[in-house]
Amino acid sequence: MRYRLWELAILVMILVLEALISPMGLQAQSIAQAPRADAPSQSQKLLSQSNVYEHLKLFTEVLTYMERNYVDEIDPKDVIDAAIQGMLKRGDPDGSFLPPDVYQEMQAETEGRFAGVGLEITLREDNLLVVAPVEDTPAFRGGIQPEDHIVKIDGVSTKGMTLIEAVRKLRGLKGTLVTLSILRKGVAEPKDWTLTREFTVIRSVSWHMLRDNIAYLRLRNFQKTTSDELEEARQELGEERLGGLVLDLRNNPGGLLEQVFAVADQFLEGGQLIVYTKGRLANQNMKGFSKSKKGYRYYPMLVLVNKGSAAGAEILAGALQDLGRARLLGTPTFGSGTIQTIIPLSNGAALRLTTARYFTPKGHAIHGRGIIPDITVELPKPQSVTGGKEASGVTVPPTRSRFGDLTTDMQLQRAVEMLRAKK
Repeated sequence: MRYRLWELAILVMILVLEALISPMGLQAQSIAQAPRADAPSQSQKLLSQSNVYEHLKLFTEVLTYMERNYVDEIDPKDVIDAAIQGMLKRGDPDGSFLPPDVYQEMQAETEGRFAGVGLEITLREDNLLVVAPVEDTPAFRGGIQPEDHIVKIDGVSTKGMTLIEAVRKLRGLKGTLVTLSILRKGVAEPKDWTLTREFTVIRSVSWHMLRDNIAYLRLRNFQKTTSDELEEARQELGEERLGGLVLDLRNNPGGLLEQVFAVADQFLEGGQLIVYTKGRLANQNMKGFSKSKKGYRYYPMLVLVNKGSAAGAEILAGALQDLGRARLLGTPTFGSGTIQTIIPLSNGAALRLTTARYFTPKGHAIHGRGIIPDITVELPKPQSVTGGKEASGVTVPPTRSRFGDLTTDMQLQRAVEMLRAKK
């Protein structure tokens, strides 16, 4: 049966009002879980519900007039989906509405294998920004940098595009091409270049010994295998003989929170606060502590960070810094520190809603601020790159693809100098 647009709107209004008024509704449950000293009185609640009713009534009027009088026939589903997206954009810019097919696709995203160009992206002030390119992917090799503004994807403007829509446009069949228009800070006009989609198997951890028993260990992201890979690296490096460790979190866009904790456990003594969250409801206020373990070994550490260090990488870096386990060297991190809760909906879709923010052990907010390093060391200014379709019209720092190379990586050189001075 096909409902008329105004009938659907009224149905939505009734369901929302029932949830607000019913003692068994979501609103009542939330209040019961999070009592506050300044909880509103019953009359205030009823007044608020009345205001909601009036606004929903106005919403219904507008939809009814559109259906009856608009010059073209409109699809009720499209209009209501657009209204939901608009509501999220106004109330929670970091949130999103996930249609059923998109929700199913998203559930398989953190397996460590994907088809695409290797970009971690986010929305900030309605701009589609690069958080970081994944190492050894088309985007990384092409020279895309953190905070690059993606203006168009295959000629389609990203203005007003949701994060999920952008991700789907970037993905495709192996071997197909995607053209990105990028606006970079300090550049007047967007530049275009074409990347070839490919399957990438990501290994999270790489490592090697430098000199004077100082080890280099790089974490590219946090996926299902990260903590196991880190255990392997620590055994190979031989912690009992380490004179120092450089932990590289540059261009690490984050990943699975459980893996962030599992990694932190390997560098911290048990019982230390790693991160805590603050939300509107009491059940969204949580604290994460390191687990006690046998055989903990202390050795000097320096952590490398940059603008591409985000989310889970910022949680780990902030904890190591605040707890005095390591000093940070590099440039300020991205500043992505919110909890996105996935709420399944009745029709198989889902709502991704911001429900809390992350704070470091000393109470520093991560979101919008990032983690400030103890020692600021900038990489050389970008140099122009010419030739090759994956580098057309872009610039790339000369050390970009050589993180971990002691002869060219200036930030690593400084970190090693500081660790040697501690001996």
